[in-house]
Amino acid sequence: MTWEEAMWTYGNDKPDIRFGMQLCNLKFPGHTFPDRKNIAELINGADFKVFDEAETVIAIAAPGCSEYTRKQTDELTEWVKRPQIGMKGLVFIKCNADGSFKSSVDKFYSEEKLKAIAEATGAKAGDLVLILAGAEERTRKATSELRLELGKRLGFRKDDEFKLLWVLDFPLFEYDEEGNRWVARHHPFTSPKPSDIDTMISNDPSIPNAAEYLKHPYAGIRANAYDMVLNGNEIGGGSIRIYQRELQEKMFAALGMDEEEQQHKFGFLLGAFEYGAPPHGGIAFGFDRLCSILGGSESIRDFIAFPKNNSGRDVMLDAPAAIDNKQFDELQIRLDLKEE
Repeated sequence: MTWEEAMWTYGNDKPDIRFGMQLCNLKFPGHTFPDRKNIAELINGADFKVFDEAETVIAIAAPGCSEYTRKQTDELTEWVKRPQIGMKGLVFIKCNADGSFKSSVDKFYSEEKLKAIAEATGAKAGDLVLILAGAEERTRKATSELRLELGKRLGFRKDDEFKLLWVLDFPLFEYDEEGNRWVARHHPFTSPKPSDIDTMISNDPSIPNAAEYLKHPYAGIRANAYDMVLNGNEIGGGSIRIYQRELQEKMFAALGMDEEEQQHKFGFLLGAFEYGAPPHGGIAFGFDRLCSILGGSESIRDFIAFPKNNSGRDVMLDAPAAIDNKQFDELQIRLDLKEE
């Protein structure tokens, strides 16, 4: 699954694919409904400012939840309003078993419009559509968290079910608003996809218009990186590294390093590339995280070989431990003890 598809469909780059409830962006169809360019018309023109003024509006359909009581929908509303989630409220549409539709925004949308919105999310009779609106990043993250919470409550996230996938084609850069420059999404030695190398080499990385940074050629450059995901957890990640001097210099320049700084910090690496470095890459696995998932545990503490307690102490090795004066002498450390 590409990074872009994961973000549009599940709201995060390590999706739990054990269950559906995929995100539906009602304001910008994107990859959810590429054949329905007019999906935004379902919520526009109703004079509902919460939707009209929001940067994005995202919905999910919770299976079999149309019978939720007012107390239950209020509880979900309070859940998304918690500081950890950060939303101001929640809109719902009940797709009743008798074919009727009831919503918390009935005064703004006709039953026909509510039905069309529900159908856009893939909801069926008996389902409950939940809608969040606001700033794009926060709303996407909040909807993703709501999806995972409902998946857990409804028993869709089963401990004995394992769904693996690769997530590919991450963006190579992120935009730093404060510095009006690019920063590496992973690390500055990650290579772009082969098809994007020419874009990176041929374009100036500077951003003349901060308001339109998304239109810059560098915004679309993809990293030759990959993550392995299991049940909503990243259990491994890696990339193909840059091995050409010109490309590495272009990467450093994009991150704001001039030639002098590049030579001072990474001259050894750039020099080594002159002699011909082979293409290389790899992957690192979080083995303790993988074991904790297979063991059905929420915490990796019981699966770490030498776990530390909250004080940073290794109770198995009794470390850190005291050392004697001879060791201080060998390390040329002077110990000054002052009596109070």
